[in-house]
This record gives sequence, structure tokens and C-alpha cells, in this order.
Amino acid sequence: MTWEETVLWLREQNDKRELVMASYFDDPLPDAAERFNNSSEWKAVQKILADSKKGKALDIGAGRGISSYALAKDGWEVTALEPDNSEIVGTGAIEKLIAESGLKIEIVQTYGEKLPFEDNTLDFVNARQVLHHAQDLKLLCKEIFRVLKKNGILLASREHVLNNRNELQIFLDSHELHKFYGGENAFTLDEYRNALTEAGFDTIKILKTYDSDINLFPVTKVDIRNNIKTKLKFNVPDFLFNLLLKRMNNQNNVPGRLFSFVCVK
Repeated sequence: MTWEETVLWLREQNDKRELVMASYFDDPLPDAAERFNNSSEWKAVQKILADSKKGKALDIGAGRGISSYALAKDGWEVTALEPDNSEIVGTGAIEKLIAESGLKIEIVQTYGEKLPFEDNTLDFVNARQVLHHAQDLKLLCKEIFRVLKKNGILLASREHVLNNRNELQIFLDSHELHKFYGGENAFTLDEYRNALTEAGFDTIKILKTYDSDINLFPVTKVDIRNNIKTKLKFNVPDFLFNLLLKRMNNQNNVPGRLFSFVCVK
């Protein structure tokens, strides 16, 4: 099955409605995009970008365009880069989103390993669930570094992380959709870090699974805190809650867990 066929199949499964909604695969697309714009994940992204000048942003692997939509609403000059021309999960969907929302988003249909932009021209690159799909991880990171301006930011979010390469098949076997379209992948933390460092980034902040709602969505830190409160029957102070999150990070060795990377050129 193609990725488009997989998403269409997923929509037809009554027991997968929650996954469809959490993945923003539902229609109408403008409603899904607006829900993403109001999500705890995007609120966390906005905090990362709070001190950034709203200049030129590139949304790599834009898919249906939900991040492009959110960036445009926040005042960025947005280019959505997506190789698939699908009207469900690719540039065709983004074109419809632009038409229905009235937002200005430029579309480029290509892969990220050869970006059609001049050196030092972009202020922000958003790569949501993209690096682990790279055909060439090191080349993709080098291209992103090349097109960013000095002090430009790359946010590579929700990337699948392995403890070692031997876990890849375990992760693929456990992934709910990989068996249909075969498009999933994952790298070790060292592989991500080395690719980013070799590209030229010297400032790399790693957000582990429980460090940010970016990784946790559709769960939030508030949800986790409330669950702890219910079990312990008292409000957990901030310092203790942070210690618990740190412990949860240290104990989380699930193959394919989600990390994010905030990198500054």
C-alpha cells in the first residue's frame, strides 16, 4: 500500500478514530490544521521560537501542511517542502488547505537531501517526524545547515530513537502502520547527534520523551501530573515532579521512543 492508501484505510477503521485524530489525518483539513495550531505540541514549539524573529521558515516533509499552517498563522513566511503530490497526504492537500484558509504558503515538491535554496537564507527549519525518514540522514542535516542563516534554528521533532541498531526490527514490528506501507525507520541517539554535529551545528539541545509536550502529544505533562496526583492523593511539588520526569526518561528504553532536537547554527 502507498502512504495515501494506508491513511484512507485507517480512516475506515472504527477502532482507529483516536489515532486518526491524533495524527491529523481527518477531514475537513482546515479543522485538523486548526486543532494542531491549538495543540499542546504547537504551544511548546511556540515557546521555543518565542524570541525568534518571524522571518523565512521551511517546513520539511510538510505532509498535509498542518505545521505550515501553524507557522503561517504565527506570521512566518512559509515554504512547505513535500515530495508526495497526494491530495490526501501531500502537496495536493496543502494546495486545498491554502485555498480554504487563505494563508500564504509556498509549495516545493522535492526531497530534503537537495534543497533548492541559496546558502544562509532561512531563519527557521521545521522538521516534524522527518529525520527518521531520511534517505541520507547526514546529507539531509548538511543541507538544512547550509540553508539556515547564522543563528537560524532547526527543530527536528518527534524522531524515533533506538538504543542500538539491533532494535530496528523490533520497532518496525511494533509500529501500527509500518506493515501496510513500509515507510518507517529509526536511528540511535548517537546517529542523530553525529549527523547534526557533522553538519555543523554546535548547539544541540536534546528533548527526551518526557521533557516536552512536543514528544508526549497527545498526552501532556499536565496529564501525567494529574495521574500522579490521583495515585498519591496529593499535589506533587514542582521539584519532585521534575525529578519523576527525569527518572521516567532514564527508565524509558522503548525502541522507537520519541525525542526532539533544537539546533542553532
